[in-house]
Amino acid sequence: MSDSSSPDIGTLVGQLAAGDATLRAEAAERLCRAGSDAAVAAVPLVRACGDDDDQVREWAVAGLEELGPPPQGSIPQLVELAGSRHPLVAYWAITLLGRSGKDAATASKVLAECLGSAADPSVRQRAAWALGRLGSEAATARKALEKAAAEPDPRLARLAREALDSIGV
Repeated sequence: MSDSSSPDIGTLVGQLAAGDATLRAEAAERLCRAGSDAAVAAVPLVRACGDDDDQVREWAVAGLEELGPPPQGSIPQLVELAGSRHPLVAYWAITLLGRSGKDAATASKVLAECLGSAADPSVRQRAAWALGRLGSEAATARKALEKAAAEPDPRLARLAREALDSIGV
């Protein structure tokens, strides 16, 4: 962050868990404006996508849109969040796993489960996309991708076929 009087990323992450929605929204906004410096806040921002407050969710999403790949150490937590019942949390956890590419190879099983069981179509589509980003590391998800490739949802089917192509199946 360019303003030396600004709170550091760790302080802003702490504020994301505050009881006051205004403070949480401000922290999410400031993390959004921190750009790639906020990469260490990837997991808390994903969690904030499930906040009850609209502004917190909107700023968290805005921050994640520009974040790029998360730190490799956050992958286990993102794998856990990928199975969230909150569609926006699951979507963004899956997105960050996909952005991690082969570094997120351990997520293949969870992504295959999301592909086959998520109620939200955008979560299923994103899981197919993320599996494609894992390349050959997603070979264990072949059956789930083949099933998704035959789904009536044209976007899901296309993303599943693209993922199958990327893993060499």
